[in-house]
Amino acid sequence: MISNQILQNTIEGIKNISRIELAVTDVDGNTLVSTFPENEVSKAEVASFAQSQADSQTMKNYQFFKIYDEHQLEYILIAKGNSTDIVLVGRMASFQLQNLLVAYKERFDKDNFIKNLLLDNLLLVDIYNRAKKLHINIDTRRVVFILETDPNKDRGTMENVHNLFGNKSNDFITAVDEKSIIIVKELSDTDDYIQMNKTALAVLEALGKDENHKTHIAYGTIVKELKDVSRSYKEARMALDVGKIFFEERDVIAYSSLGIGRLIYQLPIPLCKMFIKEIFTDKSPDDFDEETLVTINKFFENSLNVSETSRQLYIHRNTLVYRLDKLQKSTGLDLRVFEDAITFKIALMVVRYMKYMETLEY
Repeated sequence: MISNQILQNTIEGIKNISRIELAVTDVDGNTLVSTFPENEVSKAEVASFAQSQADSQTMKNYQFFKIYDEHQLEYILIAKGNSTDIVLVGRMASFQLQNLLVAYKERFDKDNFIKNLLLDNLLLVDIYNRAKKLHINIDTRRVVFILETDPNKDRGTMENVHNLFGNKSNDFITAVDEKSIIIVKELSDTDDYIQMNKTALAVLEALGKDENHKTHIAYGTIVKELKDVSRSYKEARMALDVGKIFFEERDVIAYSSLGIGRLIYQLPIPLCKMFIKEIFTDKSPDDFDEETLVTINKFFENSLNVSETSRQLYIHRNTLVYRLDKLQKSTGLDLRVFEDAITFKIALMVVRYMKYMETLEY
């Protein structure tokens, strides 16, 4: 059904052009929008016309017109006056509202189709049949973006995203929950992942600066067929989650850049616990003091370079060596050895993943 705001804007626009007063009611005679006082026409008069066989009728000083949604009576249009010009304007207004109903229904159907497509609620044959009826191209390159913003801050996000993409008929903007906005973007043959990153940054820029750093956007891989859009959506969803765990500093997260985080995210928790116990026995990285954790992270940032790490930490080289030796004694892992460093790095990521999954359980 068309929103009352759209109905009001439509009949006011027609009135401004034709200088004729108009109103729209439901089939029970309840006034939805009007440019003249609502009590001039009674509910009984409207209901009587709605139940009649006529599609238009003159009653007192008003013209009544029926507006259908396919074969279902949806609205009654009332034009004030009984001249030939008023009848003509009434018919034109009825035609306009009829087209609005068709357009809105098609938009609603497309939105439902895209939601079901994203959530894998459609059989392959249904995808092709419904896409054909809705005039949606099947063999077109597309990618899915997921935008997540601060739920406690209403900034008209959906409207801003619609304005950014210019309401392009080939791009779909929808939502499957209250936390995020989904953008299914149609691409040209030359669009690549560099362009996808630029698009993601443009969306963030359109929304304005986020002081709380709770706005993130993720995107999946580019797919070539409509049936694969759900895969790009799942990839974008995973990218958003993995980004929260391992890449907190990033506002834009691409599925293709998740690295080992993608693998760890798919590990079962019991296996993770077994791995951590195997590496640290009864210890956990959470037991390390802040100084040790800072040293470890800086050592990894500098590709296991002792000299550069000690310089950036403003400590003597021997102090760093002492800390690494101390860590080796407590864990059995020497971070100066590449294999041990990799094991330790993965273990830290696994612990972070486990802590994140624990927060989802509460």
